[in-house]
Amino acid sequence: MGSIEGISGKQKAANLLIMLGKDQASKVMKFFDEDDIKVITFEIVNHKTLEQKDRLEILKDFYNNCLTKRYIDKGGVEYAKEVLYETLGPQKSMELISDMMDLNKSSPFDFMKNVDPVEVFNYIQHEGDQTIAFVLSYLKNQQAAAILSMLPKERQANISIKIALMDKISPEIISDIEKVMEDKFVGIVTHSFTKTEGVEVLVNILNSVDRGTEKQIFELLEDRDDSLVDEIKKRMFVFEDIVNLGNKEIQRFLSDVDTKDLSVALKAATQEVKEVILNNLSKRAKQMVTEEMELLGPVRLSEVEKAQQALVSIIRALDEKGEIFIRKSGGDEIIE
Repeated sequence: MGSIEGISGKQKAANLLIMLGKDQASKVMKFFDEDDIKVITFEIVNHKTLEQKDRLEILKDFYNNCLTKRYIDKGGVEYAKEVLYETLGPQKSMELISDMMDLNKSSPFDFMKNVDPVEVFNYIQHEGDQTIAFVLSYLKNQQAAAILSMLPKERQANISIKIALMDKISPEIISDIEKVMEDKFVGIVTHSFTKTEGVEVLVNILNSVDRGTEKQIFELLEDRDDSLVDEIKKRMFVFEDIVNLGNKEIQRFLSDVDTKDLSVALKAATQEVKEVILNNLSKRAKQMVTEEMELLGPVRLSEVEKAQQALVSIIRALDEKGEIFIRKSGGDEIIE
């Protein structure tokens, strides 16, 4: 995609998926390979809200790139140049053609170039001087300068000399170093964003993808950051979604629920959730839960949320075992 100042191609791709909405984004995610899923998932979690003008620019870029690809596929590069020249003018048309021709090319350590220098420093400070010199030589000047200034003075001088005397390095070695660094770095940086709105965006998408894609994404994330996976799973099926379960599923999970947890969880539940659950209890169990709720009196919100999460955990565990099925939009149709 074309260049918008300060926004990388990976970030634009993530923002485009977010703008498409969870239903369309989940369909697009199916076409990603493992590396794509890894990068885009990280960018969605790390997502920061853009101004409207930037969002419009991303959409415009995407549309123009789609046109460019179609023209290239239809009549080759020269044909695309001619058509785009008439439509967008010489400068923009050449930018699009260049972007399309270099679509699969990227500069080393792109994944670090929009990360706060402090985050990068925290990660690379224990690396050898030669490795740090190599990484800094590929980062933005201001970013590299900030990182260099955080290092001890004796290392600053040594690293500066190594940067100045650095010889050309073969693409294979660059690729190997970048891969090792990215595998370590992404997990560490992702941990810093587990509470951002990006997690909620990712959850909305994952709630709409097919189970195969969802499983693949979780497997990739588990290799990176267990705490992030836990955070996402907690949000994947919220307590209020119980109303979307069938009666058989509700009755099944209720058989594993502690009566005290159920009573506490229902204290702050919506009337719809209360009715759905109570109507799926036996007459005796319904009476016990109702009486327990009345005897409880005031309950802390944190205790209610903990009890509700206990129910959600049971539901997700049963879903993973295949004993019940959480109904998700865009998923396979369930035959009763």
